[in-house]
Amino acid sequence: LNPYGGVFGGGLMCQLALGASSLVTRMTGLKAVVVGATDFAFPGAMQVGDELNVFAHVTRTGRTSITVRTRGLGRPRAGNDHAEVANGTFVFVVLDAEDKPCPVAAELRSA
Repeated sequence: LNPYGGVFGGGLMCQLALGASSLVTRMTGLKAVVVGATDFAFPGAMQVGDELNVFAHVTRTGRTSITVRTRGLGRPRAGNDHAEVANGTFVFVVLDAEDKPCPVAAELRSA
C-alpha cells in the first residue's frame, strides 16, 4: 500500500516484471533475470482488491538479452471496465545451468 491507501507503484512494477519474465522463460526455456527497467509510467491508480492483467511483448532480442514491453490493466473487483495503470520496459538476460549469460537461440533472435 502507498500512504494514500492505493497499490504502491513498486508493487505494480514487480507484477509487470513477473509477467515479462514468464514470457521470456516460456520462449527460451531458460532462467531470465532483470538487468534493466526503463520508461515506466503509472497513468492510472489501483485500489487494494482490484484485478491486474499484465500484457507483454518482445521488442528486441540481442545475443544474450531480450527486451520486453509491458502494460498493466486494472479492473475494479466488482466492475467490468479496464484501465491502464502501469507500463514499462524490462531487459532480461537469459542464464544457463551455471547461472552464466548464454546466447538466445538464433531462431528467437530473428523473430
